[in-house]
Amino acid sequence: MNTDVAPPLGRRQQAWRLAAAAAMGLPTWLSLGVVLHRQADGTGSWFLIGDPLVALGCLAALLWRRRFPRAVAMTVAIVSTASALAGGTALLALSSVATRRRPMEIGSVALVYLAASQIPSPYPTQDAPGSTWFRFALPALAAGIAVAVGMAVGARRVEVRSLRERAESAEREQTARAERARTLERNRIAREMHDVLAHRISLVALQAGVLDHRGDLSAEENRVLVRGIAEGSHQALEELRDVLGVLRAEPGRPEPPQPDLGHIPGLVEEARGSGLDVTLSTTVTGRPSDVVARTCYRIVQEGLTNAAKHAPGARVHVTLAGTAGGHLTVSVRNSATTATTARPPTSGFGLLGLSERVDLVGGRLDHRPTPGDGYLLTAALPWPGPVLEERT
Repeated sequence: MNTDVAPPLGRRQQAWRLAAAAAMGLPTWLSLGVVLHRQADGTGSWFLIGDPLVALGCLAALLWRRRFPRAVAMTVAIVSTASALAGGTALLALSSVATRRRPMEIGSVALVYLAASQIPSPYPTQDAPGSTWFRFALPALAAGIAVAVGMAVGARRVEVRSLRERAESAEREQTARAERARTLERNRIAREMHDVLAHRISLVALQAGVLDHRGDLSAEENRVLVRGIAEGSHQALEELRDVLGVLRAEPGRPEPPQPDLGHIPGLVEEARGSGLDVTLSTTVTGRPSDVVARTCYRIVQEGLTNAAKHAPGARVHVTLAGTAGGHLTVSVRNSATTATTARPPTSGFGLLGLSERVDLVGGRLDHRPTPGDGYLLTAALPWPGPVLEERT
């Protein structure tokens, strides 16, 4: 923003300033009329017609003082010497220049104003003793007051402009923080919905694929698979309802409990019941923090989901190990696929969201193919000791 350009004035503000400029010259003009009336027979046509017309022209010139401040101020300072009523317009023009707070510009206009004030008046008045000094001191005093007022107004404008810019900057920052918070919340919700639904739908798709490609199943096995599909679909709807309930919850309302380390055996049993060959081995001693435990659960869930999607019929082995003061390590390894079923569509965001989860707790995530067309998903999550947890 250009600090040299004054803010535009409204019509009411412009009219008020012009009226003030005319009012400042009115006492001088009336006093001069009284003096002229006493010294001569009448005041003369210039006093009654020419003087007001010159003042009116100076007032009209002030309308352009913000676009051409120095030119207008110098012109009005020179022309106003022919009009007693235009004295206020010259001071207003000088004060307007002073609001820009440019010493060279203010000095040049002030010198022109003082020099113009020494031009002989068109009125035949008698000079009193010491009037030469008075004719210089009075304009100098008036110019000094006009410059001081103008610089004070300019300083106030700069301060108001600075405050406005700071307020606008704070508002922009607040808007950016709110947008970032909304983006983070949307990403968190997207991760939750993916973690909750992708696993459930993958198991349903796995069971449906077995029904489609296995023609040697007994009636009881078919009923078990169909019942598993129905139950899995119902659970997917229930979990989706829970996620949507979190979205619609009022601020301050506690969220429903999230799965943690103790829910992993149930997760493995559920996957095993859907036809996935899963084994679980754990050597975890102690209880990690809720965030670490929930992240560990999501890692296992994503590993089983990917195994069900991309390696149907493969053997999956889940390993958990760790203790307080070290790391909680998680690995999900699956062998090569042994079935040829139609694979469900993938979003491609599962491992990306999982990486974000692991990064948030300060852990490391690794996933890569293994020899024999298998796949390995591993993570190391920090598990501070009791002393460190108390300090933090």
